[in-house]
Amino acid sequence: MILLAIESSCDETSAAVMVNGELMSNVISTQLIHTQWGGVVPELASREHQKAIIPVVEEALHKANISKNQLNAIAFTRGPGLLGALLVGTSFAKSLALSLNIPLIEVNHMQAHVLAHFIEEPKPKFPFICLTVSGGHTQLVWVKSALEMEIIGETLDDAVGEAFDKTAKLIGLPYPGGPLIDKLAKEGNPLKFAFPMGEIQGLNYSFSGIKTSILYFLQRETKNNPNFIEENKADICASVQHTLIEILLKKAKRAMREMNCKQIAIAGGVSANSGLRNRLQEMGSKEDWDVFIPAFSYCTDNAGMIAMAGHFKGLAKEYCGQDVSPMPRMEI
Repeated sequence: MILLAIESSCDETSAAVMVNGELMSNVISTQLIHTQWGGVVPELASREHQKAIIPVVEEALHKANISKNQLNAIAFTRGPGLLGALLVGTSFAKSLALSLNIPLIEVNHMQAHVLAHFIEEPKPKFPFICLTVSGGHTQLVWVKSALEMEIIGETLDDAVGEAFDKTAKLIGLPYPGGPLIDKLAKEGNPLKFAFPMGEIQGLNYSFSGIKTSILYFLQRETKNNPNFIEENKADICASVQHTLIEILLKKAKRAMREMNCKQIAIAGGVSANSGLRNRLQEMGSKEDWDVFIPAFSYCTDNAGMIAMAGHFKGLAKEYCGQDVSPMPRMEI
C-alpha cells in the first residue's frame, strides 16, 4: 500500500507518504501569518492552505522518492477542524484521487492523533487509554482497536490548550503562547500561586472556571502592583501549568483505575508540553503503568498521523466516495 496523506484541519498544511505502514516522508508547512493576529484567523488559514498544498505534496513525494502514479490510495483529514481549511485538503484529495483513479480514505483528525503512536516504536497494545489534549479538544479515549475508539471523558466547555493560550495572552506572550508558557515555567515556582482545581463529576473536564480565576487574579494583583506580571512571569507560568496538568492527570488516573488499564498514552498539541510529559512519566512509574509519549514531531498537526490512520483503514478496505464533504465537528 503506497499512500499519500493530507492534513489541513487548522494552520498546518502537511503531506506524508507511507509505504506498507512505514512513513517515508512527513512535510509540514506552518502558517506564520496568524502570529500578528494573536490566533488563527479561519479565512486566512484557508487561503494559506491553497498556496501551500501543491508545493507540500510535491515535496513529500520527492522526499519519499515516489511518483504520483505509484500511489494507490489517498488519505485526508475530513474533520474536525476549520471548515475552510478542511475544504482545501478535501477538495485536493478528491481531485487527485479522481485523476489517478485510486480510492479515497477519510480520516478523523482526533483518531489520527491517537494512532500517531503506531508510527514508531514503542507501540501500545490494545486496549489502552489515550489522553488527547490540544487547543480544541481535551478527551480521555478508550482505544479498543485502531478502528474502534470511545470517548469516556471530555471537556464540557473549553479545551486545556485554550486555557494555556488565554493565559499567555493575558500575560503578554505572543501567539502561540503554549510553548512559551512551558519554557518560562521551567524557571518558576509551580507552587507560588494557587488556582482552583474545580470538580466535575465523572471523567469529564472543565477549564472555563480556571481561565476566569486566572483573569481575576491578574487583574487584582496588577491593580496593587502594575509591574506584577513582569516581576512574576515565570512563577505565574509555572503555577498555571502545574494546575492544568494536575487537573488533566487527576481524571486520567481515575480513568485508568475504572477501566482497570495499565497502558496510557498522550496525544495532541499539548502533549508536547514538557511539564505534562514529565509528570505523566512520574505518575506512570508510581502507578506501574506503561506510558507512551509521542515524538515531538507527531504531537502537533501533521500528515504522518493521517497516513497511519489511513493505513489501518486501507487494510480494512474502509474507503469513501467522491461525494464526501468536510465535517468540522466530526466525532470520534
